[in-house]
Amino acid sequence: MSDVRHVLVLPDRDAAEEVAEALRERFGVTEEPRLVRDALAGEDDAEDAQWLVLLRDEDAALDPAELDEFAGEWEGWREEP
Repeated sequence: MSDVRHVLVLPDRDAAEEVAEALRERFGVTEEPRLVRDALAGEDDAEDAQWLVLLRDEDAALDPAELDEFAGEWEGWREEP
């Protein structure tokens, strides 16, 4: 069993929270994703923060391309961890 991780980058906290909820509905994710605020380099303004949704995929059951398309629905994307 491998320990695959996915990182979804979202423009704001609301989008990150919606994505975390929608992951359960659309992909059947059972483990709670972690939400992490990621301030952009050199920026102190909270308005310029992105939010990361960190997701473990121990069975490698989630398709990275599908996750990227899914995050795009919230103006986000999937990054390689």
